[in-house]
Amino acid sequence: MSPKDLVQVLSGLEMPTNASVLLGPEGYDDAGVYLIAPGLALVQTVDFFPPVVDDARHYGRIAAANSLSDVYAKGGVPLTVLNIVGFPKDELPLEVLREILEGAAEVVKESGAVVMGGHSVKDSEIKFGMAVTGRIDPDKIVPNSGAKPGDLLYLTKPLGMGSITTGAKKEKVAPEQVEAACRVMGTLNKAAAEAMLAAGPHAATDITGFGFLGHSASVARQSKVTLEFQASQLPLFPGALDLAAKGILSGGSARTRDFLGAEVGFGPNFDKALADLLFDAETSGGLLISLPPERAPRLEAELRRRDVPVHRIGRVVEETSLRVRVT
Repeated sequence: MSPKDLVQVLSGLEMPTNASVLLGPEGYDDAGVYLIAPGLALVQTVDFFPPVVDDARHYGRIAAANSLSDVYAKGGVPLTVLNIVGFPKDELPLEVLREILEGAAEVVKESGAVVMGGHSVKDSEIKFGMAVTGRIDPDKIVPNSGAKPGDLLYLTKPLGMGSITTGAKKEKVAPEQVEAACRVMGTLNKAAAEAMLAAGPHAATDITGFGFLGHSASVARQSKVTLEFQASQLPLFPGALDLAAKGILSGGSARTRDFLGAEVGFGPNFDKALADLLFDAETSGGLLISLPPERAPRLEAELRRRDVPVHRIGRVVEETSLRVRVT
């Protein structure tokens, strides 16, 4: 579903709530947070999607990492997961589903969470994902609404997964390139989140289906600030920009561009292919972290200590007529 469709459906919709809801759907945040007791809250999220790659085990790993990511983006620790499966059992052997579940289980084990079960339905195409529950300190929730002018911005994974996975489907990408992209998408944001929490962030989000600019604009909108990025500092997956220049994108690029409209601005003579790539959907992307400059050295040190790439990509400024500006 496009961002525009989602906003239209949710606008004016009354949701049951109470005082224990610390983070709900009103801010379009990555996950919800519910207070259980003093010092303890639950963080909950759900995500699922059709295959982005042909390899069943990789697909399971990617879907699991993507589902778990929202808990990490809030500063939580995943505890339990429930699998969500749609499968065309009359068209595909059940061994394919087993491969998906095995790949997913590998990533859940890496996270330290446990699989509690799930639900499956017969479907016309494969769909897989997870509902995830984690624990979080209610005093250490990392919202998408806390970015402040003067903050520095970091990104922990390269961009361009939409181009790579679409290129793979069109047989425009070498197998070793697809394999490398699968490893990136199947990598948990656990280490990045641990580094982020050690440094003390103001805000964060993970970069997924709404693309880099879609999620960045959400942070800016909820925080009432403008995010400024340097194009030369943005990490791009090798080959992704070349694919974007040939028009090989996931389809999310046009939808996000249509939704954001005039909220995003680019520098003069900006590369159209790069702009398309920044609008395009990502799968299991990295964390976008906003924190004050004095905490940046700690974040960089913590990221390096955990072998997480360090990419300082921009800064937060006072709110302007644009949500996001890329130069």
